[in-house]
Amino acid sequence: MLTSAKILIVGGASLDTLTINSINYTSPGGAGLYTALAAVKCGADVTLLAPLPNPMPEELTQAAALVNWIGPTITPAELPVFHIIQEQGKTIYTKTFFGAEESLKTDVLPSNLSEFDLVHVAPLGDTTRQCHFINACRDRNAKIISAGTGMPLIKNNLEKISAVIQSVDLFFMNEEEAHLIFPDTKHIKTSTGKVLFVTKGPKGTSVYIGDHEIDIESVDTNGLDPTGAGDTFCGATITGTACGEHPLKAALAASALAAEMISGIGPENLLKKSKSPEIHADERVQVNQDQVRRTAKLISGLKKEKPYNFIASSLPNIDHPLTVNYFFATTLQQFSFWTTRNEFYHLPLIETIGGEKLKGAFYLFMAYQQKLENDPEYFSPERQANQTLDEMVELFRADDGKDVMPAVELHLAAAHRYGKTMLNLGWTPQSIIKTALETDHPLKSFLGMLDHVGGYREDPLRKKSALLAMILNNRPEKYFEFGENEFLPPIIDYHCMRSNLRMGLIDVVDNNLRNNLENRALVSENDEWAVRYAAYRAVDQLPILSGRSMATVDEYFFFSRKRCPEMTVPECSVCSADPVCAHRKELFQPVIRTDFY
Repeated sequence: MLTSAKILIVGGASLDTLTINSINYTSPGGAGLYTALAAVKCGADVTLLAPLPNPMPEELTQAAALVNWIGPTITPAELPVFHIIQEQGKTIYTKTFFGAEESLKTDVLPSNLSEFDLVHVAPLGDTTRQCHFINACRDRNAKIISAGTGMPLIKNNLEKISAVIQSVDLFFMNEEEAHLIFPDTKHIKTSTGKVLFVTKGPKGTSVYIGDHEIDIESVDTNGLDPTGAGDTFCGATITGTACGEHPLKAALAASALAAEMISGIGPENLLKKSKSPEIHADERVQVNQDQVRRTAKLISGLKKEKPYNFIASSLPNIDHPLTVNYFFATTLQQFSFWTTRNEFYHLPLIETIGGEKLKGAFYLFMAYQQKLENDPEYFSPERQANQTLDEMVELFRADDGKDVMPAVELHLAAAHRYGKTMLNLGWTPQSIIKTALETDHPLKSFLGMLDHVGGYREDPLRKKSALLAMILNNRPEKYFEFGENEFLPPIIDYHCMRSNLRMGLIDVVDNNLRNNLENRALVSENDEWAVRYAAYRAVDQLPILSGRSMATVDEYFFFSRKRCPEMTVPECSVCSADPVCAHRKELFQPVIRTDFY
C-alpha cells in the first residue's frame, strides 16, 4: 500500500466559538479544515480548496501552514463563523454564518483532478452546491470521490442527499443523520461498489460495503470536546482508503485518531507534531519484537528459491483458458477446513477426492478442478450466484460418496455473494485484472476492487484478496504483475497464527485466552481478532527486516503446517525454525468458524 496519498478537500474553514463546560474558546473550525487536518495527521499531502482569507487570521495560521490552501481570496470578515455549545452530550449551534463558503463556485476547481488519489467534497452549506462540485469533480477525472453531510442539509433536501450518496464512492454521516436518511436503520445499505460510514459516538461505527455491514467498537477516551469528531474520522478514513487500505481497516485507524482528537479543544490535537495513533491493539496478545527480529534473520538466510507457482494435479494446467476464472471463484472459498466436537476443535479435513488424499485447501482446489472440463460455465458469476446447496454438497463430495466439507452453507453463501456482486458491478475476473494493470499502482487497485466483491470484501486484513493476487502473480502465465515498490500485505490464516504463537512472535499474556488456545476451545470474535491482528503486525515487519518478499514470508508460514501440524507432535529437530523457535507447542490457533480464512 502507499505510504502517503495526495488528497483534495473541497470545503471551508471557519472561526468558531466553542463553549465547553461553560467556558468559551476561540478555535479554528469548519468541516473542510477538520477533515484536512486529520488527513495531514495521517500522512496525506492535502490541498484545501476553500475561501482563502487575506490577511490570514492568527487563529488559522498554524493550520494554514499544514495544507496547500487554494481558493478565491476573501477578507477575514467573510469567513464562516459558528458558536457551538457542547452541553450534556448534545451539540448546540447558537450562531451559524456560512460566509463566503456560500459563494464558492466550481470554476475554481483545478482542470484535471487525476493527480489526486481522492477528492472529498464537504457539505458546503448547500446540497445543490455540493452536487455541482461532485459532478464537476467527475468531469475533471477524479479517481475516488467522497462526501459528507450535515443535519440542516438533510432536513431540507432529503432527496438530494440520497442523490449525493449515489453519486460518490464513499459517504459519511452520523447516527442521527442516518435516522433521517434511512427511517429503518436496521436495514441500512448502499449500492454495490460504494461504502457508507455511520459514526455513532461511544457506540462505535458501522461500515456498509454495499449491502454488507460491519460494526466496529469505539476507542475508549476521555472525551472533552466532540466538535469535529466526525470530520476527523472522515479525514483519517479517506487517507487510509486513498493509500489503498481496506475501508474497515481505514475506519479502525480513524476511530483511534477521532478518540485522541476529542480529548482536546477544537482541533488542537490535530495540530500537534505527533504521529497519528495506530489501530487499537488488544493488550492480551503482544508482538515480541526480539522474536520478530530473530525470525527475520532466519528467513533472510533461507536459500532463495522460486516462489510456489501454484501448479499441482489439483490445479489448472498451464495456459488453461479458465485458470483466472477458476482462481477467482476458488480462492474466496479458502476457509474453514475443520470440524468441532462439543465446542472444541476436532479434526482437519483430510479425505480422498479425484483419486488423491488431500487436505483442506487442496481438497477444495481439486473439487473445483473437476469442474474445469465437464462444466466450464460453473465458474461464471451467474452460476456462482445461483447455485444450490445440493450442487455445492455434490461438488465437495469425497470419492467414497461422503459429504465431508464442514460449514458447506458458508461456502454457498460466499459463492452467492461473489456472483451477485460481480453481476451488480458488471465485472469479470478479466476486467478486474485489466483495469488494475492500467493504473499506476496495480496491486493497490486490484485489492481495492476486491474490497467490493463478495467473498473477498468482508475481511479487513484481506487474506483471500492477497492470496489471489499472489497466485495470479506466481503462476507461470504471469496473469498479474505488481507495480514498482508494491508489496503484498501479510496473509494471515490459521497456519500462520499457529506458527506465530508457537515460535513466540506473539505472546499471549492473558491466562483465560491462553487456556482456551491450549485447550483448542471455541473463542469469541474479540479473542480471535486479538491473536490475528497481533500476528498481522508481527508478520508485517518480516519482509523489511529480512529483505525477502511477503510471498516468501507467506510461503514459509504456509508450509510450516507440515513442520508444525495440528494433530501430531512437531518434529522440532528437523524444522528450520528450531534455532529461533520458542517451542510453545501447546498453543493452537484460535478456533472460530469464520469465512475469512
